[in-house]
Amino acid sequence: MVWEVAARDLLATLRDRRTLNATILMPLILIPLFTLGFPLMLGNFIGGQQQERQTVGVSGPLPAPLRAALERDETLPDGTVVRAGVTLVPVSDPQAAVQSGDVDAALRVPETLPDRAGAGQGTLELHAKLGNLRAQTGAYSKVTDVIEGYNRTLAVQRLGEQGLNESVLQTVTVKPVDASTSQEQRSGQLAFLIPMLMLQFILSGAVATAVDATAGEKERGTLESLLVSPVRRAEVVAGKLLATTLTALTSAAFSVAGFLLSGLAMRLYLQRQPDATAALTGGMGGQLTLDPGSLLALLGIAASAALAISALLIAVGIYARTFKEAQTYVAPISLMVVLPAVMLQFADFLNFGLGIYAVPVIGGMLSILETVRGAAVPSHALIAIGANLLSALLLGLLALRSFGREEVIFRN
Repeated sequence: MVWEVAARDLLATLRDRRTLNATILMPLILIPLFTLGFPLMLGNFIGGQQQERQTVGVSGPLPAPLRAALERDETLPDGTVVRAGVTLVPVSDPQAAVQSGDVDAALRVPETLPDRAGAGQGTLELHAKLGNLRAQTGAYSKVTDVIEGYNRTLAVQRLGEQGLNESVLQTVTVKPVDASTSQEQRSGQLAFLIPMLMLQFILSGAVATAVDATAGEKERGTLESLLVSPVRRAEVVAGKLLATTLTALTSAAFSVAGFLLSGLAMRLYLQRQPDATAALTGGMGGQLTLDPGSLLALLGIAASAALAISALLIAVGIYARTFKEAQTYVAPISLMVVLPAVMLQFADFLNFGLGIYAVPVIGGMLSILETVRGAAVPSHALIAIGANLLSALLLGLLALRSFGREEVIFRN
């Protein structure tokens, strides 16, 4: 009877094409878009700003070597422009020129700017909209890099006059060595999106079936016919919970497929585009690969989370009078999932105790993040799965109690 009730609710779900789109197509489309498209877009945007020629205003006399360095393009041996120079134009008021949008940045040059090291110190005012990402990655970045290089050139010339080598400027050098594991490098800086998107799709997949099987049936008047049939209330609750969980798990499975698909696409892209922009986008994530153990842990956490979320939605849905009222209750539940998931981007700054993994759903999200980063701890995953299963049991009992109360069943 449990399977018959579940099949009845699943059939009603399958008849709604919008639910199928949200369960199957949306994870396969949106997850690659977020994990692959966003890094590619950001990388191409930054790279495009470096290859684009911006306009920089100048107020005051600019030394000829510095002017030439600002206007010069940096190219590869084959002539490909790696970083374009800037176009210098005279302006009377640098601040007003930037604010009006006439120039991307502007320099205010003092009357006596030193042209050699040791001849005093001058201060260049660089006017730019520092809160603007386009300005930071374009004109502002180029000008500051060129000025640093110009200062170094003057210092090296001065050292040469004194018979010293350039190496005296660098007594100690730093060689960065990435200590991240290969899995952490592949997951990248956007790894926190994986548990957030996975749990969000589990929720969206479960909502349609849970709300329609409870508040929707109450509103249509079909729930009464089910309850007067020779089916125990526990079987009704178990069947609806099974149908909702299966729908949620379907969405979770396709979300994992979406992550693996985006990882495969990113690796193919990096093989064909081994340039600076591709390296940048690869560092941001989108190359998820999982060994069988990690994949099993990921699916186990997702399944337990789907069961807990489904039980919560069943308990809430049966309490609601109408389908529309049930949807209003879903909004706070969505925030309960999304907000902790968004906070995962700050997980590196926080020290979590073992108790956080015993918090239903949230502990699972932390364990998913550890898994995709290649730092999975079996005890954390087991605690998270146990907490989800326990919460599902308690919420299932609450739903069963509601199904046995006439004042709840006939609230509409």
